[in-house]
Amino acid sequence: MSSAYLYLKALHIIFVVTWFAGLFYMPRLLIYNVEANTQPVAVRTVLQTQFGIMMKRLWYGITWPSAILTLLLGLTVLFKGGWFHLLFKSEGIWLTLKLCLVLFLYAYHIATHVIFKQQLKGVFKLNSQQLRMWNELATIFLICIVMLVVVKQGISLFWGLVGTALLVIALMLAIKIYKRIRNKSAQ
Repeated sequence: MSSAYLYLKALHIIFVVTWFAGLFYMPRLLIYNVEANTQPVAVRTVLQTQFGIMMKRLWYGITWPSAILTLLLGLTVLFKGGWFHLLFKSEGIWLTLKLCLVLFLYAYHIATHVIFKQQLKGVFKLNSQQLRMWNELATIFLICIVMLVVVKQGISLFWGLVGTALLVIALMLAIKIYKRIRNKSAQ
């Protein structure tokens, strides 16, 4: 591998990390923005104005640029590294699955963008509990993609699906437990 390829790969990984930072933090801001609706009008206005500024800076300053650079650098690494030859071959099933998950991750990104734009217009279609579940999807994508890239053929499809199902169950239980604790604290 040439050093130029390794630099491109390193940059790709860096922008994946910054993209995920945005994907992890944006739903938190969306949750806080929704929860501001329970405050008196004056407080709500101040909070939602501030959250709007924070969301715009995060989304347009970090998350979107990182998503675009991740895509461009990822495609460059795919072709310059010769990885595309593995697509749709038995030894490259991990890569094909990874790229499918990445496509779903971009769909998640775009859906988050839609929620963000709705909230900026004062439209709140999802409550804070639903947004907490939405927030965990990025975690699931991250774990599945990293496992595929690192373990490659060493992971069986069956155990990969079982592990993902268990992860989803654990995350949903954690959200329910958090809601109960939060409700008890509010009383």
